[in-house]
Amino acid sequence: MNVNGVGEVQGAPDTLTARIGVQASAEDVTAAIEQANVAVGDVTDAVIAAGVDREDIQTQQVSIDPQYSGALPGGTSEISGYQATNTLQVTVRDLSKASAVLGDATSAGGNATRISGVSFRIDDDSELIADARSRAFADARDRAEQYASLAGGELGDVLSITESITGQEQPSSFRESASSAAFDVPIEPGQQTVSVSVSVKWALN
Repeated sequence: MNVNGVGEVQGAPDTLTARIGVQASAEDVTAAIEQANVAVGDVTDAVIAAGVDREDIQTQQVSIDPQYSGALPGGTSEISGYQATNTLQVTVRDLSKASAVLGDATSAGGNATRISGVSFRIDDDSELIADARSRAFADARDRAEQYASLAGGELGDVLSITESITGQEQPSSFRESASSAAFDVPIEPGQQTVSVSVSVKWALN
């Protein structure tokens, strides 16, 4: 017989990931790119100074988009300028530094800064998975023993086991500030749930 079991455990996240981008607009495409490059360089320097390793900073997106003015006679639009965007993905492995990292990044980039996709995770969840797996198997065994008893038999050997593991990444929110002064951003990592589902096939004696 096949019986399913579920085990869940919670743990405190220890890693934050965020997308930190800058936008710059100018009439000339070269000027827009140069402004964005300067801003993203300032942001990169700020997060490194706040305690992030350079290898935990990765470019996620670089884009240049024309900006259009109102429609001209005949239904056409005229290019009025260009917007350059450069977005980094930053991983903070010490949550005690996370508030300062986000605050310093915003201060360095100023009004050009855009922060999104802030989320928390557990960098090494192997112990949580092992605990959840034990709970899931115990849950399946309890159910199987009950079914065996109801059927008037005894639980035999395990014939096969399949499992599915899910971890719930914890999203967060961040509100940008126009202030250029250094500040800390309040961070609440909460708890992350790790869930293991197993399907166990037993022989019924």
